[in-house]
Amino acid sequence: MTRERLALGACGEDLVARWYEANGWTVLDRNWKVRAGELDIVVQRGRIVVFCEVKTRSTLLFGSPAEAVDYDKRRRLRHLAALWLDDAPRRPAEIRFDVATVVGDVVEVIEGAF
Repeated sequence: MTRERLALGACGEDLVARWYEANGWTVLDRNWKVRAGELDIVVQRGRIVVFCEVKTRSTLLFGSPAEAVDYDKRRRLRHLAALWLDDAPRRPAEIRFDVATVVGDVVEVIEGAF
């Protein structure tokens, strides 16, 4: 992956993290990595924990960034969330999977995407 793409992705994750914080969420983890993969953002509000996959694009030329979160990606994210929860100090009352898309500086969060 090129430096430009890495920088674009990091910028998108920063925007999404700020969106969650502005909406009353606390960021628990960013870029949580294990051998099986990576969780982009994990946030909490009360006893709800959200695992958010961030997809950033510079244009919509190749469709919505959310389309990149296919069946295999969702399956992998569920597995990673289970691993993250295994290490959590206490179980949340509820978990949710969101997908956030960033195109330019426009953030869209699809709550409960899967």
